[in-house]
Amino acid sequence: MRSALIWGAGFFAALMLLDWGLVRITVMRSAGWAVLAVVLSIVLTPPRLSARAGGLEARGLISRRRIRTDRLVAVDVSDGITQRLVLSDTSGGRLELDPRVLITNPLLWHHLERGAQRALERGTLRCGGPALERLGRRIDAEVCREISRASGLE
Repeated sequence: MRSALIWGAGFFAALMLLDWGLVRITVMRSAGWAVLAVVLSIVLTPPRLSARAGGLEARGLISRRRIRTDRLVAVDVSDGITQRLVLSDTSGGRLELDPRVLITNPLLWHHLERGAQRALERGTLRCGGPALERLGRRIDAEVCREISRASGLE
């Protein structure tokens, strides 16, 4: 969110400086640049991820996606330019998120892990167990590093 606002403010400042340098600055042009900067900030704002009873929800600019963690069917880690965790549930819900969100918020990870454990017990989670285990080890290692760093034990 912070970087989206910084990019929007920087875009606005650059456009205002350009207009000022060309001596074309007017109130209407400034308002237009401000609107463009706000639109850029809105587009760059990442979806908000929240935990609900038995599920996760991602609210973006236009869409809202929900999955039931206790009814997971598949968990996949897509490799590409940015790594994404793809979660699918029995009702057809699909949620893609950046694993770094779970690393920076261990409570969300705990909620997902607990729901996935229930899905394993019920037999609905058919693929993705190893991917979740790898992600869990990565998150645990990062949390341990942060605790060591905060306590000065590096």
